[in-house]
Amino acid sequence: MSDILVDREGHVATLTLNRPDRMNTISQPMLSALTRELLACEEDPAVRAIVITGAGRAFCAGLDLQDAASDEGVSKGGFDLELKQDPREFPPVVLHHLDTPTLCAINGGAAGFGLDLALGCDIRIAARGAKLAAVFTRRGVVPESGGTWLLPRLLGWSRAAEIVFAGRTLSAEESLELGLVNRVVEKEALLEATLTLAGEIAANAPLAVQAAKRMMRAGLGEGFEENVQRVYLQVLPLLKTRDFREGFSAFLEKRPPEFEGR
Repeated sequence: MSDILVDREGHVATLTLNRPDRMNTISQPMLSALTRELLACEEDPAVRAIVITGAGRAFCAGLDLQDAASDEGVSKGGFDLELKQDPREFPPVVLHHLDTPTLCAINGGAAGFGLDLALGCDIRIAARGAKLAAVFTRRGVVPESGGTWLLPRLLGWSRAAEIVFAGRTLSAEESLELGLVNRVVEKEALLEATLTLAGEIAANAPLAVQAAKRMMRAGLGEGFEENVQRVYLQVLPLLKTRDFREGFSAFLEKRPPEFEGR
């Protein structure tokens, strides 16, 4: 069985981490496979939303340290853990640059690398009983795949500092209260709830959704006026698309739009 299962239904692609016997810890082959599948979804115009989840009782318990210490693992040779993997190839970093919206269905524990992977998605829905574990400092490391950048932006400096410095583990309900997840649902309803939201996103004009994500991402590093100017330049080509005409016509004709991504 593949370490990454891929299922496509309509315009939504679901990527499932598939090492349930290892709590979906990430091996080097799995890391590379996840990156490949994310990029393949990004390049496929038929994919308008990506859902990431885990098989079994965990979402992802982090990097597989046994694999990492092997000659073929992430560290490429022993527990000196001299990381030689290009960080730009790490899935959480790849996620940041995708224009396709990403949703994480957190079915169980998300720890270490798994937490960074979840935080790298645009939207997170957690199953009741799931836990988000920022245990990096308890292992002698730091959030290596975007957590130190994402957490202060999601939570503010002080809350992020407490969670990271103390190595906190948060319940799904605590994560919801802090704003780390969008909602908490029963485990048996998790995938359906996430796919329903993904379907709502995929039903909208994909070029506009992708442009909105790019503009939001750009806004994280620029001032208000600069971002407004960038958005204005983005709106102009959207006004020339078939999808804009379809959206306008559907509104006037009081019918659901049928977007083509053109």
